[in-house]
Amino acid sequence: MEISLAKIAISIVVITILRLGWKILNWVWLRPKRLERFLRDQGLQANSYKLLFGDLKLFSQMTEQAKSKPMNAAGDILTRILPFHYQIVKNYGKNSFMWFGPTPMVIIMNPEEIRDIFTKISDFQKPVRSPCAKFLITGLVQHEGEKWAKHRKIINPAFRLEKLKQMLPAFYQCCNQMIDEWKTMVSKEGSCELDVWPYLFNMSGDVISRTAFGSSFEEGRKILKLQNEQAEYTIKLLFSVYIPGWRFLPTKMNKRMKQIEIEVQVLLKGVINKREKAMKAGEDTKDDLLGLLMESNYREIQEHGNNQKVGMSVEEIIEECKLFYFAGKETTAALLVWTMILLSMHQKWQEKAREEVLQVFGLNKPDYDGLNRLKIVTMILYEVLRLYPPGYMVDRVVLEETKLGNLVLPAGSMVCLPIILLHHDQELWGEDSMEFKPERFSEGVSKATKGQVSFFPFGGGPRICIGQNFSLMESKMALTLMLQQFSFQLSPSYAHAPLAIITIQPQFGAHVMLKKL
Repeated sequence: MEISLAKIAISIVVITILRLGWKILNWVWLRPKRLERFLRDQGLQANSYKLLFGDLKLFSQMTEQAKSKPMNAAGDILTRILPFHYQIVKNYGKNSFMWFGPTPMVIIMNPEEIRDIFTKISDFQKPVRSPCAKFLITGLVQHEGEKWAKHRKIINPAFRLEKLKQMLPAFYQCCNQMIDEWKTMVSKEGSCELDVWPYLFNMSGDVISRTAFGSSFEEGRKILKLQNEQAEYTIKLLFSVYIPGWRFLPTKMNKRMKQIEIEVQVLLKGVINKREKAMKAGEDTKDDLLGLLMESNYREIQEHGNNQKVGMSVEEIIEECKLFYFAGKETTAALLVWTMILLSMHQKWQEKAREEVLQVFGLNKPDYDGLNRLKIVTMILYEVLRLYPPGYMVDRVVLEETKLGNLVLPAGSMVCLPIILLHHDQELWGEDSMEFKPERFSEGVSKATKGQVSFFPFGGGPRICIGQNFSLMESKMALTLMLQQFSFQLSPSYAHAPLAIITIQPQFGAHVMLKKL
């Protein structure tokens, strides 16, 4: 009897090992090779699949090599931002794919297919990120299905244009504080060399702190400081080899990240609890993002008979607040820094923008209606977003076999929309696609793109970035104040080195010569 039990136990262990072994073999080799044949049969080309890593090693090597030294300012930034994707398309054409480990990722560069991907959000969903990404990328941007629809509906009112108009004083206050600092630096000599990147980054963070929390601005600044520190740690983890379970080890960095997460939660909970008490006491809702979000959430719950399930929990509101910080700060700071760099390179357009600003406002404080009349400034911002889109790539996962144009995408595959490659595509934008030419947008985005989905710096479809108008309005305010007070050109010490991190950032800073007008 004991021998029989032992045999049964051994048999169970052997069967379990064989099943596990088969699953691993299928995951790392059999399934990828099957998918490779399936995609190649449709005319797609790629590198041959390599066990487990796919193209990741080559991707990493090319990325490291690309950022190892600065580039010519007039050069092709595609070879620095997405060097591997650029090489794949160059070698195999637009009908190609790459290997994200054992998962095939089909590169999509056809505007009609891109439109379908943005529109059919249930077929093309956000991929599950590394667990460490939750420290930065949370909330609306990661949700799917009913949860996404619920959050989007509740958050939408906070970003309507009439609400942005009320936030203009906060935009002005934060931008003007930065301008005053710059004035002090140039006052003695009339000009100075300055790395504007950290100033723009901090100013954008201050704008988020004020517009998100209003009177709780100081708490907002504390949260921002903690989130900045958290971002540094998270980026380190995202750009290192992911080891399952590593985040649970009591390393110094892991402990600090958990501590920051707790501190941010406590600070945000404190601010939210104060607002809830004020709302219950009948006090007016603050005209800041948190107040508008909570008001919308409260209204949604009341409309459904005080049903808490239809609204957002405190924890979910906290996640959305963290997203305000991260997305708002990164996107606008990146847009402004490349605008200053490109206007430093193209003095003619800097003068045109300044003439328009002075014609509309003189040296007076910018107002909402005037900012909306800045046609040349808007053209410039669009062209900067085309050449240096803050989000340079979009990826989606295909959960079930799905037809896309003439392609059939297998379940478990991914699609990649390389935004920056599309924005620089000569077939879509002409032979001068690499050049800074704001006049492309003189008759608006639709005319510039000929109605195609070839310009999408903020994404597209129902999931288009909810904060795009916020970012553009803040950028117009900041640029207007700069042009009223200063002229700027690149410093001899400037090194052109666009770096793809979360957004496209200047690797060695943005050194310009500021001159007081």
